[in-house]
Amino acid sequence: MTPWTEAKSLTAWLLGLTLVVVAIGGLIRIYDAGESCPDWPTCFGTWGFDVSEEDQGAWYNANPGEIDSRGSGHRYTTFQIFTEWAHRILAGAVLGPLVLVNWYSVRKNQNLSKEARFASSVTVALILWQGAVGWLTVELDNLHWSVALHLSSALAFIMSMVWLWLAISRSQGGVPSWIDFERGVSRKWGLWVSWLTIGAFLSIFSGTFVSTTPGANTGCGVDGLPNSWPLCSGNLVDSIDDLVAQSQMIHRWFVGAIWIALLAASYWFWRDSEEVGALRSWIWLATGLYTVNAGIGATYILSWDLEGGFLEFLSLVHLMLASLTFLALATAWIGCAISTEGD
Repeated sequence: MTPWTEAKSLTAWLLGLTLVVVAIGGLIRIYDAGESCPDWPTCFGTWGFDVSEEDQGAWYNANPGEIDSRGSGHRYTTFQIFTEWAHRILAGAVLGPLVLVNWYSVRKNQNLSKEARFASSVTVALILWQGAVGWLTVELDNLHWSVALHLSSALAFIMSMVWLWLAISRSQGGVPSWIDFERGVSRKWGLWVSWLTIGAFLSIFSGTFVSTTPGANTGCGVDGLPNSWPLCSGNLVDSIDDLVAQSQMIHRWFVGAIWIALLAASYWFWRDSEEVGALRSWIWLATGLYTVNAGIGATYILSWDLEGGFLEFLSLVHLMLASLTFLALATAWIGCAISTEGD
């Protein structure tokens, strides 16, 4: 392959790998393994994941300032430690170095545009930032805002990879037809798409607070239909006294508002279907994913069982569908920005 096709292919693979890393991050939360490697970059002072309960206890005794937030007697299974260890390996030892390789491949190719070279530098800056935020998350014992920042940084990195892929495509003759929007359409709808993208991001950000704050998942009660969902503790609207404790209600407001906005956009795009072209498909895709994901979120809340708690695998599905929705809208946003460049 030519250097530019190598960079384009590697960028696509890195984008897919990033989604895998996000999925493993969701798996870590499901299995309560966020503190299963209390130090960084090592794990209980080792580079492996097979750390016995006795060795965990010995490490905590030697590092009393790193006692688990659940108490000094809490221990992790090998599988829990493995999820955090694998997350670090993929992000730090695979994804990070490959981003640097991709950056070098783009920089050495003089046929690629300044935009592509600049976008590749942005991906490097963001992956370094993501590593720093990952360290901070470990240091703060997965405090809710640090986890939300970690996920937000991953979403920003995903956007930068999409931008880089499109910039390389433009250097070699133009973007594919599925992202080639009419300039007039982008002028008319670009701002609307940008607000939808920001709204999808806020939905994920607020949802992260819910999933990482103790007790927030049950913040609207566990009484089933209709008190726990679609109502919240039997109320459709309630005053906000504690932003963190009532993060589930705030999250639902975001979800509801963005869902209505997406439905409205879908209707307008259907009404003007001949005019909007390829952009319509992106909005319809995002609306479909978002609608299905809202149903997954409701099913998760209603899955509560006194003995087993929530069906946590639904939480992982919820995260990935939310990420894909954001990816669809962010791609459409970048496509609009590209087509109106120079305006």
